[in-house]
Amino acid sequence: MDAAGPLAEGLLAAALALLSGLLLLWLAKALRHGAVLRQELRHPVQGALLALMPVALLMAVALVAGRWPQTRDTLLPLALVVLAGQGWMAWHVVADLSTGKTPPEWVTPALYLPTVPGGFVGAMALQALGFHGWATLLMGMGLGAWALLEMRILNRLFAGPLPLALRPTLGIEMAPASVGALAACVLWPDLPADAVMVALGVASGPVLAVLTRWRYWSEVPFNVGFWSFSFPLAAFAATTVEAVRRGGWPLSVAVTAVVLASAVQLFLLARTLVLVARGRLLPPV
Repeated sequence: MDAAGPLAEGLLAAALALLSGLLLLWLAKALRHGAVLRQELRHPVQGALLALMPVALLMAVALVAGRWPQTRDTLLPLALVVLAGQGWMAWHVVADLSTGKTPPEWVTPALYLPTVPGGFVGAMALQALGFHGWATLLMGMGLGAWALLEMRILNRLFAGPLPLALRPTLGIEMAPASVGALAACVLWPDLPADAVMVALGVASGPVLAVLTRWRYWSEVPFNVGFWSFSFPLAAFAATTVEAVRRGGWPLSVAVTAVVLASAVQLFLLARTLVLVARGRLLPPV
């Protein structure tokens, strides 16, 4: 376990480098193909998926500020700008849903992204920056958005299978409970193990619900959309680690959770590299 610290720092450095590269590509697309980006932002599903970038940036702020507190003053302006963009995306998702502008066939778990993970991860970022009060407010907003969207999204999922192209977004269904549980662990370091176990119990429901529909999403040829399974499972594993740490339970439980989540990430990475090698990472224009 002595190697866990250096390993974590190495993975964080690699993740930050990858995020920086993706951000540069995203900015290049905004400059060179602004019309395409605006069209994607207006799309019910593509617009929601674009919220992954600000969510990733907020997670980076939370991790960097948490590990190196001296960076807080530098990261605060970035966090505020990203939160503003996240709020703008969330506003449009809720406005379109609440006014009936989102067609029923486009209602998918992807609609959670601007509001729910955005609120929870944003809360973690503000907590790392030293703004606990504002973090709890944002946590509450994330919970409220989850309650607001859950009824509409679950009603659509219970109505029948999603169209083939949208089925990879089912992984996002696991995100609200798992990420919310992890956010609670970050905001309240003294949260008792029993409370964390209750949160894990809630989070296990969506995981099982997604697994019960494996025939539906496994019918779709692998594509980058299946990365929607990565973050929720990583958050579930991290919350399991917190439960083990706080409850003093067997370390093997935490190790198993991390190994399983890591195996999923490695599988997704391997399949993605195969797509890159075959020139099929992106659909033909």
